[in-house]
Amino acid sequence: MSVTRREFVREVGGGAVAASVFAAISGATAFAGEHRLPIAFSTLGCPAWEWGQVLDFAQQHGFSAIELRGLHGTMDLPSAPQFAAGQLAQSKREVAAHGLRIACVSSSTNLHDSDPEKRRKQLDDARRFIDLASSLGAPYVRVFGNKIEGDRAATLERVVAGLRELGAYAGPKHVTVIIESHGDFTDSPTLRQIMEGANSRHVGLLWDAHHTFAASHEEPEFTVRQLGRWIRHTHLKDSVPAEKDRKYVLTGRGGVPVERQVQALAAVHYRGFYTFEWEKAWHPDLEDPAVAFADYATVMRQYLQAAHAHAG
Repeated sequence: MSVTRREFVREVGGGAVAASVFAAISGATAFAGEHRLPIAFSTLGCPAWEWGQVLDFAQQHGFSAIELRGLHGTMDLPSAPQFAAGQLAQSKREVAAHGLRIACVSSSTNLHDSDPEKRRKQLDDARRFIDLASSLGAPYVRVFGNKIEGDRAATLERVVAGLRELGAYAGPKHVTVIIESHGDFTDSPTLRQIMEGANSRHVGLLWDAHHTFAASHEEPEFTVRQLGRWIRHTHLKDSVPAEKDRKYVLTGRGGVPVERQVQALAAVHYRGFYTFEWEKAWHPDLEDPAVAFADYATVMRQYLQAAHAHAG
């Protein structure tokens, strides 16, 4: 899967730049907060934190944005009190007052279901998240393909159809639906087939760079060559092998080539956020978020400065 730099840039450079929706990274002030790099963290990593604590920590440690994935015990973000009709405007003001943006609103929607009733519920739930993202001024809502069930081609058709349907709903609300490289959908050929099938300016890709490397054994340069034109948002994390699975570790201490993943994105002028997904909600034994988030900000500052100096 190795490619030359010339092949890599030729393949993805133009498409990735044309698809960008954010201002240029190079000035470091192009995102929300002066002198901040385009880094974010997912609230999946701080399940016990109150809303104010999330915003304060992000501001104090130089983050430009947060990704919403659960808040203080609930994954059903549209029902969270911070986003109730009488409180949402105040929550938006608090985000802005901290110099932050909402990078993405992440749902649990799966698009693989063949059962009509289950599928209807999944799509209805995604619409609720799209409505919330629109109200918050967030650009993206994350969904999953999740599983290959039964016939592979039929499953892919359902996923593509779901993305088209949700994209059509999200577009007028200025939201893009992004499918994450996750579950049974972590290899570039499959994801490329889905993106080409959806063929919608309101549908994109959330590149969980850990999964394409650890699960599908792809080098980051290959993945970005194949999928870069569709990548709108990223999840970054590091890990080491652990028995039949992997154990998450602080950024740069494991075997995942996070720095090369950053370099691959920078090389094609990716303009989204570099988001830390510390899965504390699923793995309570992980390092405290105050430690892991602060460490990520420090490491990513080094990675981004080096990557953009190299990319020119």
